[in-house]
Amino acid sequence: MNPAPGPVTAAAAAAARAIAGRRAWFCDLDGTLVDSGPVHEAAFRDAITEIAPELLGSFRYDAHAGTGTREVVAGLGAAGDVARRLVRRKQELYRGYVDAGMVAPFPGARRLLDLLADRGRTPYLVTGGSRGSVERVLAACSLGGCFRGVLTADDVPWNKPDPRFYLRACRDWAVPPDGAVAVEDSVHGVASAVGAGLVTLQVHAAGPAAGAVAVRDLDEIASLLEAEDGGGFETEPETGPRTGPRTEPRTEPRTGLETESETEDGDSE
Repeated sequence: MNPAPGPVTAAAAAAARAIAGRRAWFCDLDGTLVDSGPVHEAAFRDAITEIAPELLGSFRYDAHAGTGTREVVAGLGAAGDVARRLVRRKQELYRGYVDAGMVAPFPGARRLLDLLADRGRTPYLVTGGSRGSVERVLAACSLGGCFRGVLTADDVPWNKPDPRFYLRACRDWAVPPDGAVAVEDSVHGVASAVGAGLVTLQVHAAGPAAGAVAVRDLDEIASLLEAEDGGGFETEPETGPRTGPRTEPRTEPRTGLETESETEDGDSE
């Protein structure tokens, strides 16, 4: 059941103005659409404990959220065979945890993705996860048919926070950065999207990262879309009267994830 409509905050009004008229939506996966952070952390800790326990004391998951497994392992000082074993084992553990049902969508995820597709926007997935892990998560969370295209860490030589990650998505899908919205949760993800010139909404964060527009959660974004398509939204008394443009009907169908062969490196977070 969707949350009841009501007046929005000044921050939400700012978000509504930022997204108005933008048709392409680039969504992150881990920590944004699905609650996978604790599972990634557990997989990292278990892999480090098994293979390089001397590194466990320097591991702080919060400092790495939003980047890839290879980058995390390199940041711990692991190299050579130890690094390869850590990456492989972390992926094996994480994928097993996903298959066991330990990762679930955040509230509002499916509502938002359905609204984007049904109301004339085009949702894409732009994630630092490896394709094998991403495919498992999308299947486990019943989100596999929600995206026009999917870009993973296996598809590019960079990862977030490098702006080239989002710029590659824009290039591959012929989307101008000034016509797109990114939805992110982490500082690394925001830096990549903002650096590429995208309006960036940040969810599930205590405070917005530099350049991001703070939004409480995915349900709030969905409510803003519903209000925009309904002709406007009602702000709280101090923020002013109704505003917001209408959008045109959607003209393009959705397609699912195009799968590729599974690789052994590049998990998100």
